[in-house]
Amino acid sequence: MSKKTSPSMDSWLKEAKAHESAPKIGMYLTHNGIVRESAKAKVRQGAADTRPVVGMQFSYNQEAVDAIIAETYKLDGIFYIKVWLNEGELSVGDDIMYVLIGGDIRPHVVDALQYLVGRIKNECVTEIELY
Repeated sequence: MSKKTSPSMDSWLKEAKAHESAPKIGMYLTHNGIVRESAKAKVRQGAADTRPVVGMQFSYNQEAVDAIIAETYKLDGIFYIKVWLNEGELSVGDDIMYVLIGGDIRPHVVDALQYLVGRIKNECVTEIELY
């Protein structure tokens, strides 16, 4: 399993604005998660004794991602979602995930992005940091 080519946000936005849902949308929000040098234990729990990350082994469950996307569409004011996940052995700076979400007003879109990305990260992906 080798890493994928990252998508173009410009192309994604052009596609979204041509979608049938576009007249209902007042805001698009994007998320681009990347592999960072700081270990998760350091940035999340404050562990000072971590070594720098040199890469990550990344995989995901597509069925679980699809189910969470379907649930996110049920949130108030959400009309457009597109998700891309990488896979394989990634290096620092490589893209892990892109998400584009469109909805009626900012609070709905911000909340939905937080919900969607959080659930994907917590329920659908396997990230093994490499040192």
